[in-house]
Amino acid sequence: MIESNKNNQQGTIYKASRFCVAPMLDWTDRHCRFFHRLISRRALLYTEMVTTGALIHGDHHRFLQFHQAEHPLALQLGGSNPRELALCAKIAEDYGYDEVNLNVGCPSDRVQNGRFGACLMFEPELVADCIAAMGQAVNIPVTVKSRIGVDERDSYPELVHFISAVAGAGCKTFIVHARKAWLSGLSPKQNREVPPLRYDIVDQLKQDFPELEILLNGGVTSLDQAEDMLQRLDGVMVGREAYHNPYLLADVDRRIFGDTGTAPSRQEIIAELVPYLREQLKTGMRLNSVARHILGLFHGEPGARGWRRYLSEHACKPGADESVILKALTFTVHDVY
Repeated sequence: MIESNKNNQQGTIYKASRFCVAPMLDWTDRHCRFFHRLISRRALLYTEMVTTGALIHGDHHRFLQFHQAEHPLALQLGGSNPRELALCAKIAEDYGYDEVNLNVGCPSDRVQNGRFGACLMFEPELVADCIAAMGQAVNIPVTVKSRIGVDERDSYPELVHFISAVAGAGCKTFIVHARKAWLSGLSPKQNREVPPLRYDIVDQLKQDFPELEILLNGGVTSLDQAEDMLQRLDGVMVGREAYHNPYLLADVDRRIFGDTGTAPSRQEIIAELVPYLREQLKTGMRLNSVARHILGLFHGEPGARGWRRYLSEHACKPGADESVILKALTFTVHDVY
């Protein structure tokens, strides 16, 4: 996968996939990703899942536009038609994305009705055809994000068959959510919480497929956990914790990638965000499109409640501008304005 541009202290070039922020529907839009990039320069960022139908039949610029500062950046696709996925992968490459990822893990009803997401784990040969077609269409990496199993078909031999078939089609990187998925009986939220985490299964995959890049997703809430997992796996993907507590990302470049620079303060992050806000507001964007993503910046810090409350009450008002963000800073103990 994509390499970072900076060596660590020992001279090793770490791949950007060593630490990723997960694709999260309704959350990791372009404004969220720009904000996250201000906190970590190295982490690999993912878009929300975009369906092939939305790109082919809709306004693909609306789904694919991003700020150049967001690199390294991966697009996650949802679909099951090899020809359509290949077309969308090529569109993504032409737009400048660094990677395209196929969603084989989402358990929602909408995804099942479209015959993609986690239900595709039942059809490893079809997934292999999709990966082969995408790989032939582009020169950027094509990766897969999956579960460890679905419904009652969650045996380790079945998972090995899935990985073997898809790897045989050219996929070298697998992001594995270390929970099985239940396609009925559990909501998408419950599917992220109820099935038990099985890190041992992901560890075993890496032992059995040492030539593949295996990344772990699910339940990671600290950099201590991430560093421990990186002793035996190729990468870690963090989801909800990175969204609700985004300052977690501030130490990623140093601890995960070996950079020697100083992490930005929360106030410095906001100072860098303000010019972006002004630019976006001129295009007609409403302030809350960005403000909703930064509510957790002061998570656990004095003044966090006042910060969140002021943003929640005022960022959604007509005509709200960057002054709302700067006013919210006065509720924190580190106000520098």
